[in-house]
Amino acid sequence: MNILFMGPPGAGKGTQAERIVSKYEIPHISTGDMFRAAMANETPLGLIAKGYIEEGQLVPDDVTIGIVEERLADADCRNGFLLDGFPRTVDQAIALDKIMVKLASKIDHVVNLDVDMDILLERLTGRRICKDCSSTYHVVFNPAKVVDVCDKCQGELYQRKDDNETSVGTRLSVYASQTKPLLEYYEKSGNLVNVNGIGEIDSVFSEIENALRSPS
Repeated sequence: MNILFMGPPGAGKGTQAERIVSKYEIPHISTGDMFRAAMANETPLGLIAKGYIEEGQLVPDDVTIGIVEERLADADCRNGFLLDGFPRTVDQAIALDKIMVKLASKIDHVVNLDVDMDILLERLTGRRICKDCSSTYHVVFNPAKVVDVCDKCQGELYQRKDDNETSVGTRLSVYASQTKPLLEYYEKSGNLVNVNGIGEIDSVFSEIENALRSPS
């Protein structure tokens, strides 16, 4: 089963991805993992990507697409994969379709975790991190026993600069504007499923399982 997994920051994608790869025994492939593997293995495309990354530049689409093709051709992807972080644009989605044709395969399901913007703001702006041991808390969902004091080491808890409401709002707006055309593309293809990301972890995963059981 070949799955694309999409969702905004704070939707709980990482937690659900772990469950999907465990249940269906498929590799979890993220853009970052692909780049790191290609660079570590010193593939020709990996070396090209490394040059851009070391100079602080964005890796061009043709290099990224080539690295994705290399990774999806690996033996561990023959029985399926969970692809996360790619594609990010409609052009990349079209390129992915071409890759799958070359591999005599297809994307079976596109799962999008859908969460209301206000809830995402609450989730992301409520995060607190210990300055000493880096333990993570949340003012609503996982509060420390003593306000702003780490349970584990009694270090001071702080809010990251990019977790403030303005920064988070900007990130979410950019994600929404960039992702909308992509969701429309996959909706037209008929294999997009929007899953409500609000609720208990188990109930959200049950919704995902139901989506993956449906014909693609």
